[in-house]
Amino acid sequence: MTGLTDFFARAFGAVIAAAQAQHAYPTGPPFALYHGMPTDTVDVEAGFPITPNFSDEGDVVAHILPESEAFEAMHRGPYDSLQQTYALILERMSAEGKTPSDTMWEFYLSDPEKQPNPATWQTRVVWPIVGDGMGLREQPK
Repeated sequence: MTGLTDFFARAFGAVIAAAQAQHAYPTGPPFALYHGMPTDTVDVEAGFPITPNFSDEGDVVAHILPESEAFEAMHRGPYDSLQQTYALILERMSAEGKTPSDTMWEFYLSDPEKQPNPATWQTRVVWPIVGDGMGLREQPK
């Protein structure tokens, strides 16, 4: 987890460079797709939704976020307080008798370079629930 910021910088930069080389472009905000609940370590993919004319290039590969019934919340504030938003989503899921998936993703709607005050940052958290059909949602890279 301590290396996440550096990983995101490398991953987002690599995706943008690969997209530009193919005359493709982002169609939405950067995101991170987490496999399993983050602890000291985390299995994560990072990228952007990209125009459909993109194909795999080196370590940058096309994936599609799963379509699923999910709980969503808008987190406002620094990234290190995201666990509070996840706890609220989990509380709501439990109240509704739903089981959380072992994957979740975040869309980073604020650019920390343009908005240096972490209190203003917005992150859309999407946490699917288990037991729903899967399909296509978006085509991120």
